[in-house]
Amino acid sequence: MNQSTLGQTNIISILFFFLFIALTLYITFWAAKKSKTASDFYAAGHSISGLQNGLALAGDFMSAASFLGIAGMVALTGFDGLIYSVGWLVGWPVVLFLIAEPLRNLGKYTFADVVAYRLRQKPVRVVAAFGGIVTVIFYLLAQMVGAGTLVKLMFGLPYEAAIIIIGGLIIAYVLIGGMLATTWVQIIKAALLLGGATVLALLTLARFGFHFGALLETAEQKFTINFLLPGGLVKNPLDTISLGLALMFGTSGLPHILMRFYTVPNAKEARKSVFFATGFIGFFYILTFILGFGAAILVGHDVILNIDKGGNMAALLLAEVLGGQVFLGYLAAVAFATILAVVAGLALAGASALSHDIYASVIKKGNPSEKGELKVAKYSTLGLGIVAIVLGILFKGQNVAFMVGLAFAVAASSNFPALLMSILWKKFTTPGAVASMLAGLGLAIILIILSPTIWVDVLKHPTALFPLKNPGLVSIPASFLVGILVSLVTREKEAGERFEAEIIQASLGAGGGK
Repeated sequence: MNQSTLGQTNIISILFFFLFIALTLYITFWAAKKSKTASDFYAAGHSISGLQNGLALAGDFMSAASFLGIAGMVALTGFDGLIYSVGWLVGWPVVLFLIAEPLRNLGKYTFADVVAYRLRQKPVRVVAAFGGIVTVIFYLLAQMVGAGTLVKLMFGLPYEAAIIIIGGLIIAYVLIGGMLATTWVQIIKAALLLGGATVLALLTLARFGFHFGALLETAEQKFTINFLLPGGLVKNPLDTISLGLALMFGTSGLPHILMRFYTVPNAKEARKSVFFATGFIGFFYILTFILGFGAAILVGHDVILNIDKGGNMAALLLAEVLGGQVFLGYLAAVAFATILAVVAGLALAGASALSHDIYASVIKKGNPSEKGELKVAKYSTLGLGIVAIVLGILFKGQNVAFMVGLAFAVAASSNFPALLMSILWKKFTTPGAVASMLAGLGLAIILIILSPTIWVDVLKHPTALFPLKNPGLVSIPASFLVGILVSLVTREKEAGERFEAEIIQASLGAGGGK
């Protein structure tokens, strides 16, 4: 491929874009009629089935990083680009066997409901909400950067104007329709993305006689055998382990993913959700393998890097080569839908942390008026939308899969250890939970700043103070260790006495979350 029309105004993309916007806004106004209570706004009234929630989870999880970022990483670095897709996929059995059922049975709207179930509410909720919001902001960064680049290329708009349009749409979805609208936007987006990626993968394989080996042989001939071997992206084995840990356990700490388990009526449907989501996501990540190698061969590194230095447009360039303007237009609109759905989920998760955990549970001590809580949730959504716009403009040009990797490191370090220990360990105490979350969050952020990623690449120092690009190998065990040590030193009799009741509730779900 010598050149691309990507970057010029694409009428077909714009038509698909407006079609999707019209459909989702219709759904949003339909959902608004049904979204009257806090339960409706946060959890769609617990009315979503396991299959629907599985598709919505897949829609929430298959972000810009999955579609745009991983395909770009594979196209530019080869085999190592698959680290992210494998790491993200293997996180789902952790969710299924350790998190989904207790979370649905013990909580109401946020993961802090579970961590604080038998502990002192105020300190736990404040720190959990803070950790959740930091995770949401890291994740938002990646989505907004991908969205801005995409809309700029689709419409020929300035990047900054594209970011403002996206932020405005997200605020509208969440403010008007709440979780019900967000769920259906995610379901539609998942179906469109899976369909589009499947067709693109089949068109790619058709160029090689539907022979996967021929695809790899061609990649080897064009880029040498090193393109098919580890070491193109992560050369240090400790870096590989650290990144893998963050990706695997980060899923179980992402507020916008955990929040989805409250949309189903019971724990059985929560388990079904994870089962379906894992199948959809696993299938999709197999496709990214084909799309990445296909883009490297059929599009070429020079064209990919010329359009976007982060490689995020590789899949769309491949669509243009194989399906022309119409298929490029469709997939560009789908990629945009992907970002809208994920950012809507993130905004809702961040707003719920502020309104439910901070306002309702801490400021109002668990007795808010429903009207007041919804009002705070909507103001929080507006605030997060503005933050997303500002951050999207500031972090222009970064590879989105890499940025999401950092969000997973923060989630795995700050949220996951405290959530797991609160469910499984009788001696876990309030000071232990607070210390664990603060240690994981603080250490993850400090080590990210001191790592080559920020210290060398952004701040331009000659060497990094922390050698690993991802902090997970240090920050995740540290969070567990601090939580255990502090809990052993600060015994909390009442928390221990409530543990048996918590286990019964977590296992049987005696009305949990209703």
